[in-house]
Amino acid sequence: MMRLTPFLLFEGNCAEAMTFYQSCLGGDLTITKMGDTPMKNQMPPELHHKVAHAHLKSDVIEFSATDWMHATRTPKQGNTVGMYLNGGQYKELRTIFDRLAAGADSDLLDDLRDLPFGTYGHLADKYGVHWFFQGEKKGA
Repeated sequence: MMRLTPFLLFEGNCAEAMTFYQSCLGGDLTITKMGDTPMKNQMPPELHHKVAHAHLKSDVIEFSATDWMHATRTPKQGNTVGMYLNGGQYKELRTIFDRLAAGADSDLLDDLRDLPFGTYGHLADKYGVHWFFQGEKKGA
């Protein structure tokens, strides 16, 4: 089942922020550090302590977050909040990704690709809204 939820990006304090949000909002919090993922060997050791994915969920709220890890892009007001489309089949993600990519900034477009945890992609649409995609691998 595909879901659309808010997605936040932090500059190294994702775990602290998400723990704070949990204390304010309640819910179940999961935090996965980069060093605890199959991708750790693809990332420099100085990034292993950063949060690869955090998820806070209760009966009334749900959102995800990560620490900023892009090598060439820098965080600034406006690109640290996005929409997170996750759990879909590759074909569904591909269709929506391609529609949202019409007129998108090509410098801020990371096409869908298979990673150890499934398909991943990102784009900033023609309105500047950042979209993150995660779902089943292409061949699944």
